[in-house]
Amino acid sequence: MTFRHGFISGLAIGLGYLSVSFSFGIMAVNSGLTWWQAVLISITNLTSAGQVAGVGIMASGGSPVEMAVTQLVINLRYSLMAISLSQKADSSMTVPARLANSYIITDEIFGLASTQETVGFKFMAGLGVLPVAGWTLGTFLGAILGNVLPAFVAASLAIGIYGMFVAIVLPVCRKSKTISIICMISVVLAIVFRYVPFLYANVSSGFAIIICAVISALIGVFITPESELKEEAEDGQ
Repeated sequence: MTFRHGFISGLAIGLGYLSVSFSFGIMAVNSGLTWWQAVLISITNLTSAGQVAGVGIMASGGSPVEMAVTQLVINLRYSLMAISLSQKADSSMTVPARLANSYIITDEIFGLASTQETVGFKFMAGLGVLPVAGWTLGTFLGAILGNVLPAFVAASLAIGIYGMFVAIVLPVCRKSKTISIICMISVVLAIVFRYVPFLYANVSSGFAIIICAVISALIGVFITPESELKEEAEDGQ
């Protein structure tokens, strides 16, 4: 497949990222970052959940270790996606090409690329152009216009990125009772860390995210029926 094919395929993702990253730009500036810092984060990371968590850690004065562990936990899924896509890679996917394309792997790009019979370097390079551009441009516009828009409008738009997370999670929760339970456990744990005075005062936001994610995932391993695990394995294959 050609670069042009990938470029056209990435149009819808790029437009979606443009609107969502606008909210991130507003949130980042509201958290104390400058517009260029927000843009630098977006163009070098391209991970919505990781960026939101990272900005929260920065705003609360978290440590580099806390940042590193949080990003590892949140973004580990991209490694699994890359391994899955490597099974579809053609001969053009040399080691340097794989390293270059690893930068653009996101949930949406993985979802689209995984529907192809094979993926090559040119297709993946084309597929990543508009999503990267949309995510970066949206962040820039949000960071700049967030200071121009009325306060209530900026505050409303800033929650848009959280709406994206809800939109991603809800369909999966409807399909799987187990995932619904895991999500509820995460929510309850997050509430506990936020409103129990001792925990809120002694556990930073970054480590709270790590603890909630790890505990919920471990519980999920033990409560997921074997039939559901087999189904997920077959879907992944």
